Amino acid sequence: MFQQLIHSKSKSFFSFCLCFLLGVSIISIYNGNIETLYVVVSSIVLSVFVGVYWRAKTARFLLLSILFFALGFLRFQLTIPHDTVDNIIHYAGEKKTIVGFVSAEPDVRMDGVRYIVQSSELLVQRDEPKVLEGKLYFKSSLYPRYEYGDKLELKCDLQRPELVEGVKGTPQRDFAYDKYLARYGVYVLCQDARVTKIGVGEGNRVLSGIFALKNVVADRISTMWHEPYASFMAGLLYGYRGGLGELNELFSRTGVTHIVAISGYNITLIATILINFCIYLYIPRKKAFWVITIGIVVFVIFAGASASVVRAGVMGIIVLLSKQIGRASRVGNVMILTAVVMTLQNPYILMWDAGFQLSFLATLGLVYLNPIIRKPFQKYPEILGIKETLITTIAAIMATLPLILFQFGRLSIVAPAVNIMILWILPMIMAFGFFAVVISFIFKPLAMIIAWLGWVGMEYIVVIVKWFANLKFSAVDMQVPVWGMVGMYIGLIGWIILKGKAKNGKMG
Repeated sequence: MFQQLIHSKSKSFFSFCLCFLLGVSIISIYNGNIETLYVVVSSIVLSVFVGVYWRAKTARFLLLSILFFALGFLRFQLTIPHDTVDNIIHYAGEKKTIVGFVSAEPDVRMDGVRYIVQSSELLVQRDEPKVLEGKLYFKSSLYPRYEYGDKLELKCDLQRPELVEGVKGTPQRDFAYDKYLARYGVYVLCQDARVTKIGVGEGNRVLSGIFALKNVVADRISTMWHEPYASFMAGLLYGYRGGLGELNELFSRTGVTHIVAISGYNITLIATILINFCIYLYIPRKKAFWVITIGIVVFVIFAGASASVVRAGVMGIIVLLSKQIGRASRVGNVMILTAVVMTLQNPYILMWDAGFQLSFLATLGLVYLNPIIRKPFQKYPEILGIKETLITTIAAIMATLPLILFQFGRLSIVAPAVNIMILWILPMIMAFGFFAVVISFIFKPLAMIIAWLGWVGMEYIVVIVKWFANLKFSAVDMQVPVWGMVGMYIGLIGWIILKGKAKNGKMG
């Protein structure tokens, strides 16, 4: 009876979590145009009613559900900055001189570098600085390059980011540029910036050390591989995508972009493959779990421990946890709680971060679809992890396809075949890359030999990707409306439930 009580309370708690997420989702789409005071007062009133009707089980449950829904509203509202004279958003539409420091790792791309700057002063006159808070975003050329912690003086036109409308008759959808930047706490653009570097050493010292280490590693990589293979290896090791050039389009057409992006879609696949390799090598499951978990944590720290990287690492560990405890229902609860914690930290990710959505859905696929897809393959032997790669790939694709069709409007026909042909070799290429970088500090000739082995693996992937990408039917533009995406997920959930009932019926 005690276990039933615990189970009942657990179900109620996660129902409240879902209500909270639903509240955040609705207010995100509604754009938060509700007075915060109304939400606060409503939450207080609901809390009073919960106390009054606490002994009435049904009324208590309904009131708590509404309260958590309102708290979702409130969390999003508290994220929106106030338009006050000490916040940079107040000066949008004006030309100002701002002093601040680079507060995030620069986003290096082929056409330039994107920076996020934490503002600290508004220069009205040179000798009269005004304290200012808030972040701004600006684009600059590849050189001169600024690093995390550099103190800058920016003279620019401050503008609020706006919705970028899609082109009619094409798969290009409206792009919520304002919400995209809001995920990083940025609500102001710095247009036509004139930049002067006036200092260094600002920001978090730990992050500065991590980024400095990454720069050293990037220099080593550039000396051992030529482009685009240097960027390819950097993408595999820590998610860099700046120098891939045409490979980006080829990866997109063949559905393997995830291999050079630090996302749950990437880490969960690799973690699943690695844990099965450990089992194949007779490493006990419990030890393999901890070895790979520690490896993911180290990787997250090395990659900069940004919000997206931490999220990816958490999703990868959840997949390992599902294999460890073997109970999809428990893992589902862990995932819901994880989504709540991440949304509490940043409510914009729930509806406006495609990376979070793909990571979350891919993880759900590996937890809930993997056992269903595995059944038809039980009669086939496991050879070099190929069967496991196929199963995990199909599970991840099925779980993320409706969202991909809605968000990006592209269906890669060849994605399953290409993933099967290349995923098995990724851990080996990453191992060659890692050891080549480490050994290059000790004995460079040996490092170059190992680097050549890594190049052979990357060349194999590039050849496969190019061949499939050049097929006329490799990818088709296929935009799905929101109701189509919802319908596809309802069908997928129904199929999972039916398969689960059939399995339980046979067990009974």
